[in-house]
Amino acid sequence: MASRKRVFSAVFPSSSQTSIPTPSSTPQLGSGAFAGSSFGVPDVNPAQDVATERIRWERSWHNATTFLSLPHVPIPVANIIQNRTSSLSGEWIKVLTPEVSLSISYLVSEQSEGHRLRKNNKQDDLLEWYAQEVGRHYTRFQLPQLLKILGKEEDTDKLLELVQVLEVLRVVYFAQLQGHIVRHMEERKIYELAKFEERYNGIVAESLSQSSFAKELRTFLKLRGQIVLRIPIVGFIDKDAMEDTPEAEWTRAHKETLSLMRSVNDVGLAGAQAQRIFAEVMSELLTAYVYATYAGQWASPSTVPDELRTWVEDNFARFAVEVLACLGTKEQPTSVDRSVQVSTADLENWKQRAICDLGSLRIKELFEIVVDWDNDSRGAIEDLKQYTTTTAARSHLTNSFSNVLSQRLLQPGASTTEILQVYVCIIRAFAVLDPKGVLLDRLARPIRRYLRDRDDTAKIIVGGLLADETDDPGTTDALIELAVELNKVTNIASGDDDDGEMDLDDMNWVPDPVDAGPEYKKSKSHDVIGTLISLFDTKDIFVKEFQNVLGERLLQPDLNFDKETRVLELLKIRFGDPPLQACEVMLKDILDSTRTDSLIRKKEDFANTSATPAIHSKILSRLFWPSLNDATFSIPSDIVTLQTRYATAFEAIKPTRKLTWLQALGTVTVELHLEDRTVVEDVSTWQASVIHAFHDPDPAPPSSAPIMKTVPALAISLSMDPALVQLALTFWAGKRVLRETAPGVYGVLETLADGDLDASPSTQATLAAAQKSASAAAVAVRSAEELAAEKMEEFWPYIVGMLTNQGAMNARRIVMMLKFAVPGGFAYGPEELKEFLRGKVEGRALEMQGGSYKLVK
Repeated sequence: MASRKRVFSAVFPSSSQTSIPTPSSTPQLGSGAFAGSSFGVPDVNPAQDVATERIRWERSWHNATTFLSLPHVPIPVANIIQNRTSSLSGEWIKVLTPEVSLSISYLVSEQSEGHRLRKNNKQDDLLEWYAQEVGRHYTRFQLPQLLKILGKEEDTDKLLELVQVLEVLRVVYFAQLQGHIVRHMEERKIYELAKFEERYNGIVAESLSQSSFAKELRTFLKLRGQIVLRIPIVGFIDKDAMEDTPEAEWTRAHKETLSLMRSVNDVGLAGAQAQRIFAEVMSELLTAYVYATYAGQWASPSTVPDELRTWVEDNFARFAVEVLACLGTKEQPTSVDRSVQVSTADLENWKQRAICDLGSLRIKELFEIVVDWDNDSRGAIEDLKQYTTTTAARSHLTNSFSNVLSQRLLQPGASTTEILQVYVCIIRAFAVLDPKGVLLDRLARPIRRYLRDRDDTAKIIVGGLLADETDDPGTTDALIELAVELNKVTNIASGDDDDGEMDLDDMNWVPDPVDAGPEYKKSKSHDVIGTLISLFDTKDIFVKEFQNVLGERLLQPDLNFDKETRVLELLKIRFGDPPLQACEVMLKDILDSTRTDSLIRKKEDFANTSATPAIHSKILSRLFWPSLNDATFSIPSDIVTLQTRYATAFEAIKPTRKLTWLQALGTVTVELHLEDRTVVEDVSTWQASVIHAFHDPDPAPPSSAPIMKTVPALAISLSMDPALVQLALTFWAGKRVLRETAPGVYGVLETLADGDLDASPSTQATLAAAQKSASAAAVAVRSAEELAAEKMEEFWPYIVGMLTNQGAMNARRIVMMLKFAVPGGFAYGPEELKEFLRGKVEGRALEMQGGSYKLVK
């Protein structure tokens, strides 16, 4: 068979090898029924029948392919667009002749003997040849023009121009297929046409896949889509203009979009790439609408989810279905009005996607929402509540918000008060978002760990409880939220939260949520104060800090302690009486001191005269008060006399008790008479002692020169720490009572020059700094660090002995030896010891080399 084919190919070349058709006078071997055949009786030889059929096939193939061949020039698209009918006729859409029609019919018709003999041979398939001819012409002549159109700079209509060109190409390529070829196919007509269309669409889509077509289509859909959906997006269309898009502009954009997408589908570009681009653009538009429309809308009750669902149903979903119908993925709409039917499944999916975008927006705003909780941002939490319906959404919220808190809140630059304020707002907000407390349990762990590491956490919490809820938060550093919360919640019988154990008598018991962590404990109430108090391992830390702060406040010169009494009673409701017994005794001491002081003054007749100052006292029970500042220094002799008389009178009333005066805790009202003015100040005892040292005991005659004092001289005469003396001198210099005549030398400023009547800014700054330092120096209750340092001094002789006998030692070894050497043991660790030894190194008592300490020789 192969040799026979080579023989016929040598005699009758194929159409691809020659363009000269077989002459009609060529004899038809064995037959006289065809033009050019010889005369005689027909030969019934089968070999001659095959040869005859082959000649006819070759002649028909040549006629058809010559007629259907496309010119080797680009299609004049511009002329065709202007005058389509006249430009297409003739060269590009040829008029079919009877001879060519017979030839094409013989090649493709189901009834043709030649087609039946070559049915499964692609080399003799006219449709396959025409498809290759179209692909060759498109790739060689038309594709460069299309890429040139897409490569134009700043041309907003190049996508429309591209579609118009492709429409012309489709008309040309499909005209001959439909008018000349498939018309001869009876049953296979529709199938072969669809097959060719699929192949052509694939060629077009693949040729433009690496071009800027996707970018241009994306830009077109985004620009038109935001007009149709009325989305205010800054950067594309002015936001104010988009809020009320004119109906004419909306209609034009809607019509252009649907028209272009139909054309994209018609020219073969509505494949997977175009559908993916449309899906991505619609997703971006949905997100943009949510962000542009609902950002910052936190009012409660929130109507945002309902409004968003309505917008999706009335606008977004209908527009999406219309475009998808144009792309051929949905049933074609019957009209261009808004009567397109949307399937329930698609509508619910789009609504859910919109709620997810809203949830994403609220998560990004969550830090501002929480911080602004007191200004009615509850509506945003209500929106989040509709988003956090799945485990994945809840996990995304906690992970994202935890990262934001780590970056914006849990930083060294944030004060403990600010962190506690945000934490209180988080507790309140998440009580609304998740009443079961699972989300708060996840978020609170890093915050609680961070607050435990801060030394002033307990002090600020206690200060907030004792703050005045009527104060303006902007004018005070106190955590006023706790005072407000304490007044709200007064019906809690105990401060104990649920211990996590199952209550077998609880008929309303439900299991823990499925996404609860292993350390999750269900709270019976969203108690802000109870949550903050539970920051500490035991309540003793909080109670001890409350005792210290309460002691500071009770020792202030104030006769009204109603607030302290009320707070103590409320805390007793939470903690019970035993933990707060010492605080109750402290408050009772202050109240009893008022009555005792009145009794003593009445009995001893302490009259307040110019020669005899008045004296009052607060009598404290030493065993129930925290460690107080017991620094000693010299005070004026007349004050000592008054204190002796007062103590004698007290012992007469209560023989079993004895007074010990704490000089550092007193306050004095000082009245200074200078030559041109009188200064009255309420100061600490040590400040009064320093200014009293400048008092001239012999007022007449006045000294020609003012009394001058130095810091060392005052420190020796008053038995006072030089640093404290310097603070007092700076304070009085700021009050323009003293002046520094030389470095470290101070004298009384009897008169003020005209220019000194108003204090300069530098003087005011000096005074402010002095007052701040004086306040720090006059703290009544000693801190834990001070007590630890004082306690460490008891172990100093042991440390000296160890270093003398054993040589240089590191802190860990010193601690180990102290635990064995000191009676009762050593209760401090290496870190506390290092703090103490650092002070000794600074004081030149020790030196440190390679992490070990040794005595200075």
